[in-house]
Amino acid sequence: MHVRLLTGGVAAACVMSLCLTGGQVASAAPHTSDAPQVARVVTYDASGSAEFRSAVDRGAAIWNESVDAVELRPVATGQRANIRVLADNGWPRALPTTLGNGTVYIGRQAVDQGYHTIRISAHELGHILGLPDRKPGPCSSLMSGSSAGTSCTNPYPNAAEKAEVEGNFGGELAGQAPAVRAGVIVD
Repeated sequence: MHVRLLTGGVAAACVMSLCLTGGQVASAAPHTSDAPQVARVVTYDASGSAEFRSAVDRGAAIWNESVDAVELRPVATGQRANIRVLADNGWPRALPTTLGNGTVYIGRQAVDQGYHTIRISAHELGHILGLPDRKPGPCSSLMSGSSAGTSCTNPYPNAAEKAEVEGNFGGELAGQAPAVRAGVIVD
């Protein structure tokens, strides 16, 4: 009786195997590193940026045009923003807390001295995206900040700066959150 039960079980397993191998095989698409990653959305609140509102929006748009791993968007009404942007009478500065979070001050002192408002905005947002100052530096380096002089109006990050932000947020998308140096970054 045990032999008949065992033989029946083996036969049933064989029949099931034949049914499965004769049918269609479905599999998930292979995971490739070329698959597009969804950009991390970082919101900003420029309601306190006074006369610099359009410069802040343009600075955010420049970053959106330049990198894929992060997207800067104005915060929706009633929502809390990752980045607060404020105008004051001091020198421009950023106070990053964690990657993609912090406060930016668009200081009128630099504007009064002749520095370009969109460059200031893009530069300070760069700090929130994890970039340090790179002084002294040429006008082609956004993170050279004020060391490029008042004649420099380039608001675009160079290839190395773009790659660094992509790495910062690309690593986070892959579960590898990079460390951010907290503190005030004054230009």
